[in-house]
Amino acid sequence: MRLFLCALTGLILPFAVLAADPKPLPLPPPAVGEIQIPIGFLGVDSEPLESLSPLEKPITEQGLMGARVGIADNNTTGRLLKQNYKLDEVMIPESGDIKKAAHDLIASGHKYIVADLPAPLLLQVADLPEAKGLMIFNVQAKDDSLRGPDCRDDVFHATPNRAMLADALAQYLVKMRWSKWFLVVGKTEPDKLYAQAIRRSAKRFNAKIVSEKEWTFDAGSKHTDDGNVSEQQTIPVFTQGPDYDVLIVADEAEGFGEYLPYHTYTPRLVAGTQGLVPTAWHRTNEAWGATQFHNRFERVAHRWMTERDYAAWVAVRTVGEAFTRLKTEDVAKVRDFVLSPDFAISAFMGTGASYRVWDHQLRQQILLTGPRMLVSFSPQPGFLHEFDTLDTLGFDRPDTTCKLAK
Repeated sequence: MRLFLCALTGLILPFAVLAADPKPLPLPPPAVGEIQIPIGFLGVDSEPLESLSPLEKPITEQGLMGARVGIADNNTTGRLLKQNYKLDEVMIPESGDIKKAAHDLIASGHKYIVADLPAPLLLQVADLPEAKGLMIFNVQAKDDSLRGPDCRDDVFHATPNRAMLADALAQYLVKMRWSKWFLVVGKTEPDKLYAQAIRRSAKRFNAKIVSEKEWTFDAGSKHTDDGNVSEQQTIPVFTQGPDYDVLIVADEAEGFGEYLPYHTYTPRLVAGTQGLVPTAWHRTNEAWGATQFHNRFERVAHRWMTERDYAAWVAVRTVGEAFTRLKTEDVAKVRDFVLSPDFAISAFMGTGASYRVWDHQLRQQILLTGPRMLVSFSPQPGFLHEFDTLDTLGFDRPDTTCKLAK
């Protein structure tokens, strides 16, 4: 076991970095007959989101650390097959030229790009003429429009969209017969898009939103109790209204949602972006070998794995799994295989994850978790589907507005 860990650690060190500041570490010379498989990582070097809690430090290098661990996993098998994977990292400043960065990656021979980008920047990359026929993995943007009218043939979504997350939560709440919801929506555009997904899920699974309010208050200080909002005075009044089973909060920017639990006028569960949270990955998942996987990540990153890390790992492992099975450098054949019924990736979630043909969304189980304990996972038992119960989450083939040539 010690020898394995040492070998794995050694694989994580030699990444080629294209950013300006860090100096790239030299890669070992390829073995005779070895196939070189470069994977690009394209992200924005922005300030990490600061948590409301002073106990939690801001998370840095989200997505990037997951891709690095994925490269190490690929090389564990790749050495036996004479395949050498390397990660070329490009992090641009917030005001940087994303098109030029993507162009340079593609021009240097990268056919597989892990894109840790918001939706507008992702579309700029995907719409480059030179990106046609490549595989660009979306590991950040949850926008439903990217799986609908704004879908692109060269984009594969390794992260779940908001519709999938909302459906996963809705299935559990309806199964528990908590079908009357109070929806609280933040001010930002992502908050409104999350709320839109919740409304869709309520209609789809026969729940009822009995009250909906927009959060218009300014959040108080993160470190004192005398900010602009006094939780014990404001929130009970704010949450009065028709009786409901669950308060669902749409606060992706984490500006106010953590204040809501234990402050509602009536004692009710809080769910959504805070409280009981639907997510693709969480440290509370201990089943299906997830504990060992997470511990391995933590030894490398010195922090917990996030949903973006997990999506980036899945993206890199998708390429590795396809190459292991096909043993070809033809990106067209890799694309076709990834979209075929024969492809599945073991992703520590109990069932194999695969990509939907109609919108290139990864179909996967969604965890429902509190801060320190896994509560459940969806699809819930009893929600049936003609072909695959995972397609009860998000946009099924009859529901899609994506117009890919498939």
